[in-house]
Formats: sequence, C-alpha cells, structure tokens
Amino acid sequence: MKRFIPVIAFAFIACSQPNKKENTNSSIEFSAEGKTVTVITTAKDTDLRLTQTAQAQFKNTKQALETENSIFVNPNNTFQTFIGIGGAITDASAEVFAKLSKEKQEELISAYYGKEGIAYTLLRTSIHSCDFSSGSFTYIQEGDKELKTFSIEHDRQFRLPMIKRAIKKAGGSMLFYASPWSPPAFMKDNKNMLQGGKLLPEYYDIWAKYYAKFIKAYEKEGIPVWGVTIQNEPMAVQRWESCIYTAEEERDFLKNHLGPILEKEGLGDKNIVVWDHNRDLITHRANTIFDDAEASKYAWGTGFHWYETWRGGEPMFDNLQKIQEAYPDKKLLFTEGCNESFNPAKYQYWPNAERYGRSMINDFNRGTVGWTDWNILLDETGGPNHVGNLCFSPIHADTKTDSIIYTPSYYYLGHFSKFIRPGAKRISTVSSVSFLESTSFVNEDGKIATVVMNQSEESINYQLYVGANQAVSINIPARAIQTIRY
Repeated sequence: MKRFIPVIAFAFIACSQPNKKENTNSSIEFSAEGKTVTVITTAKDTDLRLTQTAQAQFKNTKQALETENSIFVNPNNTFQTFIGIGGAITDASAEVFAKLSKEKQEELISAYYGKEGIAYTLLRTSIHSCDFSSGSFTYIQEGDKELKTFSIEHDRQFRLPMIKRAIKKAGGSMLFYASPWSPPAFMKDNKNMLQGGKLLPEYYDIWAKYYAKFIKAYEKEGIPVWGVTIQNEPMAVQRWESCIYTAEEERDFLKNHLGPILEKEGLGDKNIVVWDHNRDLITHRANTIFDDAEASKYAWGTGFHWYETWRGGEPMFDNLQKIQEAYPDKKLLFTEGCNESFNPAKYQYWPNAERYGRSMINDFNRGTVGWTDWNILLDETGGPNHVGNLCFSPIHADTKTDSIIYTPSYYYLGHFSKFIRPGAKRISTVSSVSFLESTSFVNEDGKIATVVMNQSEESINYQLYVGANQAVSINIPARAIQTIRY
C-alpha cells in the first residue's frame, strides 16, 4: 500500500475559536456553470489513496431521471458551521511516538497535521490518566483535598511535547479540548479510579477546581484550551478509569459547581460539553440538562461516541437530529470513536474505514459541527493500554522495526479533514439512491467539497447536480470514497 500520496496543494486555514452562539441561517451565491471539478478517490483493492482520478466540467443538463444515480447539491440551503476534524493525543499515542526515530516522528506529525498530510485542526486529550495510559495517575497526591500538590509534570515527558509539535505543524493554532475519565480515588464512593463509582457530593467543588487548574496549567504551557467535557462515558462502569453520573447529577454538577467555578476562576469563556457518550441515551441527557435554564447557560453542546452498536443494533444517527431540532442553539460534537478489538491481521480491513465514512457523513448531515477520532497512534499491539483494552488507530507504529502502518481509516478521514476546513458551512446534499451516501460543505474561500461514499461491490456512475441545471458525470469504484472539489 502507498503510505501517502499528496495530490492537491491546499492552503492551511488556522482554526479559530468558535463563539458559543452563532447564526446558522445564511445564504451564499454560487454558480457551477463552467466550473471544473476535481475528483479525489480512495478505493479498496486498488492503489488509489487520496489520489486525483478525474477532472471534468459542469454542463447544462436536463431533468434527472429515476434510472440514473444522482447526488443533488443546493448551495442556497446552508446549515451548521464546521469547527474541525482531528484525533486524541493520549498518553499511549505520545509514548509510542517517543519510541520512533526522528525521521518517523516527523513523518507521523506531517501525515496528520501538515498541509501535505490530512491537515487535522482539532485535538483532544485526557485530564490525567485514561485506559490508554501505561498506568493510572492523577495530578495531585492522593488525599490532597486542597489541590496544593497539583502538577502536570507527568505530561511533560511524552504528552506535552507531542501536543506542542502537532500544534506547531498545524500552523500554530488548533481547537484543543480535554476530558476526564475519573476523579482521584479518594473523591469517589468506591475509592477506586477504575470500575465506575460516583463522585462524592463533598468533592463537587474541589473536582470542579481541578478542571480549572488543568486548563490554567496547559495554557501556561502555551496551549490554549477551547473547552472540556464533563465526563467521558458517564453511564459506563468500565474496568478502566470511569465515573458514573445520572443525567440529573451531571446537570447539577454543571449548574452548581463546574459552570460557576470556571466563571469565578476567570474561565467563563471555556466551552463545556455534556454527555460525551454514545448516541443511544443522548436525547435523555440533553433533555435533562438543556431544559434547565440555569444548567443550560453553561453548556456549549453535546458530545457523543459511536459505540452504541455494542448491543448489535445500527448507529442511532437520527437521535442527533432530534437534539438538533429540539435545541438548535446547542452544538453537536463527535468526541470519540475507534475500531475495537485490535488484530494485526486487520490493518487493511476495509470495513473499519467505511465505519468512519458512514459515521462522518451521517453525523454531519444531522448537524454535527466537529469530529474527533480516538488515539491518533498506537503500537503493534494496539496499545499501550493498562487494562488490555487494545484497539485500532488510523496509523500504527511497529516499534520493533521503526515503521509506520497506514490503515484505510486514515485515508477515509482525510477525505473530510483535508478538504473541509474550519469555518465551512454544510450545504444541502441528497442522494437519489441508498447505496451512495454524501455530504457537502462550502469553505470560507467559496470552494465546495462534496464527499461521496460507495459501500457496494460495484462501480457506479452518478450525476452530481449543483443548483437547478448544472451537472457532471462521475464514476466511483466499488468500496470507495471520493471528495469532489469545485
């Protein structure tokens, strides 16, 4: 497999800090007449990896037919403003990165954050340890109720250096946010960072101050913090770091503790994201928090993951649309997703990539403003992970041979992140056939990126219609994804 094929020169646009409220109702003036489209393709069982495969011009066309495969784009109908795509730099990612040679480190950073790579603009990390750390740790000595020993010294060895290199490569600015997996053990009813448990009420204020200290410590390192999520997966009792909040408990912690304390600490401009768990129970969490005016005023929006399929069902994309309809002033942010159950024989397993493509298209089409992958880098074991929860990442490193392995997921992510930039607006895009899925965004420079995915086993000819009477004919290979730029 080709590791990466740079195909199109692209000017980097630094990610700005989005305002808490915005007007999503706007219109643009766009005419496709005479414009050239450039088609970039990644396809299974080929060498195509973010490769330019065609150019054509829009032409006047007649009425679309039922016998044709069609994608209809209407630039006059605009929706949410896009804030970025990226992944998480965890302790695991940073520890693996440190084991690579200087040359491979630069390759990895360029592949994710460089203009020649897929140009990530968004970054997540954990507040102290998570399962993708070599062990559990916090930023204080156990039992320190006054947080006098608070220090991020642990992060200086691996995590902070990698984060700083990523931001520098991305142009010096990136939307950066953080999530806790568990409070320190002494603050919880089970006296354990692992296995769920709950935050004891007497520590609500102290735990809220912990977030403030984290934000200030990272910003002292020159890393602006866009915001925090309240709790990673607050309804999952995990064998790793975890903590349970009911909807009412999360609402009250936000309303009475975290929101007011961040304001008091001069951090009222930081964005607070609720839920940070799967799409299944997301509407109940949003209803409970956003229907409370005092809690809602502190909440930027809702974060979500894609793991609700663990019960055997399909992804619950429509739940996102229900939230967007009910609370249009609140944003949706995909905060984590990865392919579970690592197996090195499946590095090139195409359905893993298609899971990314399907999720991103459907999440964006239901109002999601940003999308965050999980670990950006793991090793040849799918770790390190201190409880054996080994998973895939888009790129793996073989630390024994100092080599980098690009999975198809990396390229599928790139079809969005490389061509849809912060500040872009989603525009109306509809497919006439179920076997082609699509979304479109218009960037601030006026250029449109339409992403089309074909999960079928057949190559498909389709018409891309833009506006009332302009269209172009395109072929998409079997099991492929395309970005069409015009």
